[in-house]
Amino acid sequence: MRQDRALAWGAAIVLAATVAAAGAALAEPRGSVIEECAACHGLDGIARDTEVPHLAGQNERYLFNQMMAFRSGKRTHKEMRYMARHMSGQEIAALAAYYAALPPR
Repeated sequence: MRQDRALAWGAAIVLAATVAAAGAALAEPRGSVIEECAACHGLDGIARDTEVPHLAGQNERYLFNQMMAFRSGKRTHKEMRYMARHMSGQEIAALAAYYAALPPR
């Protein structure tokens, strides 16, 4: 359990550094990319809505590939396409690492 938390915090630090480095690339100036994702998927990767998938503990490569599919339009979902199109590849990679490092429920 402690190791999982340490991994999650480490991923959050990496994500924060990535977001800071790519500050101009953020979709909206109101907050970080993780905060935007957390609005639906939860900061802990556990969605509060039954229509939204949990991301905590998912395979990192899977998460990255799905976001890239949303970004390219190969996978359709209006909101996810909008979000993914406004993220850099680095931000998507950092998000995938962040959610993959969280403990699943």
